[in-house]
Amino acid sequence: MNKEIILKVDDLVVAFHMYQKGFRKGNLEVIHALSLDIRKGEILAVVGSSGSGKSLLAGAVLNLLPGNARVQGSITYKGEPLDAGKCKRYLGTEIAFIPQSVDYLDPLMRVEKQVIGVRGTPKRQKEVFRRYQLSDEAGKMYPFQLSGGMARRVLISSAVMEHPDLIIADEPTPGLNVEMAMETLNHFRELADSGTSVLMITHDIDLAFHVADRIAVFYAGTIVETAPTADFLAGKDALRHPYSRAFIDALPQNGFMPLPGSQPYAGNLPEGCLFADRCECCDEACKGEIAMRTVRNGKVRCVHAT
Repeated sequence: MNKEIILKVDDLVVAFHMYQKGFRKGNLEVIHALSLDIRKGEILAVVGSSGSGKSLLAGAVLNLLPGNARVQGSITYKGEPLDAGKCKRYLGTEIAFIPQSVDYLDPLMRVEKQVIGVRGTPKRQKEVFRRYQLSDEAGKMYPFQLSGGMARRVLISSAVMEHPDLIIADEPTPGLNVEMAMETLNHFRELADSGTSVLMITHDIDLAFHVADRIAVFYAGTIVETAPTADFLAGKDALRHPYSRAFIDALPQNGFMPLPGSQPYAGNLPEGCLFADRCECCDEACKGEIAMRTVRNGKVRCVHAT
């Protein structure tokens, strides 16, 4: 029996109204026809190279993009549209956000007060701090007094203080040693097993392998494949998209096999498949509209996937 869909994103498009050539303004589209869903108690890891636009997905879902952003498509939470008002109401209560930048911490407030927030308690704050190896003295500090790794752990502590229905974690592990990174992901797994849904945006697919139920591969502003983690662990032949297979080949344990070329610039996208100019399978069929379709219990944006 399928579990309830907590978060669903359909055909998301994000563009920024900005100066381009000369003094002319235009819309630069950076997210293209992106779709995903997360079910209750599931960890979905969104992986891809740095600069591919992954963090913009979190900003679009939570209505945290700057004023010049133009967002189109459908975003629903528990079956209802997730508009700006609901984002404001849910964020920090039943939706928790772990931002990529530690600058989200209030520089004028001691960190223990930030972690406790509105509904937390000092007792719970101390429990979470102990789990993340933060001392009582650290709680009395201001953000500028913390190391980068400590600040990261404070952000994570804020998100797991309560039992949110959804956690959106944007690169939650940079600055953490391997032991603490795995402790964080194992904590996510515990929360997921008790019903929390987790959208984890990361470039570290090796860490995602340990806890994610499904993995979505991000390329040039969209998702090209979503599949069970077991398929990624089985090796590239179990995957559907050429970029997913190349991504696996480029991992250290697979010899850092490079992929010629680079991701296309958002302002100069190829017609049809965004991966076409780097793909050995490219033909005329790849120049048309490429829709996401179901192949072998996964979803893929490729006309040749079998």
